[in-house]
This record gives sequence, C-alpha cells and structure tokens, in this order.
Amino acid sequence: MPGYFTDFANNKILDLFFGATPYTAPTTLYIGLSNASANKFGIVSEPSGGGYVRVAVSNNLTSFPAAATGTKSNASVITFNQPTADWGTPQSVFVADALTGGNVLAMADLTVSRALTAG
Repeated sequence: MPGYFTDFANNKILDLFFGATPYTAPTTLYIGLSNASANKFGIVSEPSGGGYVRVAVSNNLTSFPAAATGTKSNASVITFNQPTADWGTPQSVFVADALTGGNVLAMADLTVSRALTAG
C-alpha cells in the first residue's frame, strides 16, 4: 500500500536537508487507524472507544528494516486490540509520534477496507 509523508514530516526533512536543522526521530512510533482517507495534512478520524488504542512499535531497524527502492516496511505484523464496540470502516493507517494526539508522520490508504465491529 503506497503512502506518503505528511506535511509535518516533509517540513522536518526539508529543514534537515536545507539548513541542517536537527530532528530527533521518536524512539517509539504509534500506528493508528483512520476512518478517513490518507492525506498530506495528517488529519485522521480515529475510532473512539471500544478498546481502540494506537499500537506502540519501537522505532529501530529491527522493527523497520532499512529502506529499499524508496520504500519502508514493518518487519512483523502489527496487531490492534479486538474491538469491544464498532470502530467503523478504517480507510487508512498512519504513523504518529505519540500515543494520543501528537504529530502524524505518514499515512497510507488500506488496499482493502472493512468494517471493524465488536467481537
């Protein structure tokens, strides 16, 4: 599933390349679901309640092996809690720098969306 960096991440990368403004990557990334399509603004529509929580993943080469051909992938399956209430129909997945709120760094539309219901 192709995705892209959000404006927030793009700005950090541009500042790093042009002006050498330091950026410290988060040591933990948080993977979330959005009931809206991926967008460069990092605007998400997360499920609320029903046991939904972003999934914490260590930000290292074990969790995310070295990029190749302009892409980056996770090394293992990322598993969300089982819904205890309906979560809607997620359209995209995103990477954020905080468990709640924070900055959305990257987003990608899911190749298949399906309703996530209780149980």
